[in-house]
Amino acid sequence: MAGNLTRRIAFSTVAIPAAAALIYLGGWPLAALLAVAGVLGVREVYDFAALTGVDPLRRTGMAAAFIAPLATYWAKGSEVHLAEPALYLGAVWLILVVMLAAWRRGPAGRPLAVVAITVFGALYAGSLPGFAVVLRHPSGVGPASWTGMALLFFPLALTWIGDTAAMAAGTAIGGPKLAPTLSPKKTWAGAVAAFLTTELVAVAYAAWILGPVGRPVSVSEALVMGAAISVVGQVGDISESVFKREVGVKDSSALIPGHGGVLDRFDSLYFVLPVTAGLFRLFGVA
Repeated sequence: MAGNLTRRIAFSTVAIPAAAALIYLGGWPLAALLAVAGVLGVREVYDFAALTGVDPLRRTGMAAAFIAPLATYWAKGSEVHLAEPALYLGAVWLILVVMLAAWRRGPAGRPLAVVAITVFGALYAGSLPGFAVVLRHPSGVGPASWTGMALLFFPLALTWIGDTAAMAAGTAIGGPKLAPTLSPKKTWAGAVAAFLTTELVAVAYAAWILGPVGRPVSVSEALVMGAAISVVGQVGDISESVFKREVGVKDSSALIPGHGGVLDRFDSLYFVLPVTAGLFRLFGVA
């Protein structure tokens, strides 16, 4: 346990400042980081699938996961209306996945499952993290911006602090399990602590950080966003736990020292980032 904690601290000491610097810079460096994380996350999803006997189209799905964050930033910085071309490109990629599954796997290779998991992996671990680019680069916010950094750190800070509160309360208080079949370690005490802590942090963050950078958020709006982020973040965490329980693994991989895999670190954020982007748009924050 002590060795694992030491590895986590050592990794975080290097990773957190590096991630903060890339978020501040934004632009292509941030998109490239998300692209790499997307590929690594998709690989873990496909490793899960392999344990169930399904062989997804790895290179096709990983290529899509790599391109998604880069394409998101390109689209955000373009003056051309890109919604329709994006739909066509997505359709072409889906057709390609179906064709390759039929050709390479055949009827005996479970082509339906191959297509489903290939597409799911690319969307889940590749496209959803791309919403970090949307949060970092709203209209009028370019690279090297404290405003963009503050906007993106809002869901990150709320999620990380909420997770910490859940772990602390679950360990100290214990009590009834939140979802014993899906994620046996999570408790109602931890869930409630995470929710209340996230609400408090949302209000404080809005007042002390978002307001001063020119993105005012009312107390009621902050409470709504905090509640949504807490709930969907915990749902995202439990969802990834379900995947791991299905295939019988503790961590999605051993890639990150002391932390497990990419899916273990991003599971909540996969759900939180798009929800936050939508709420920011709804409330006129970004």
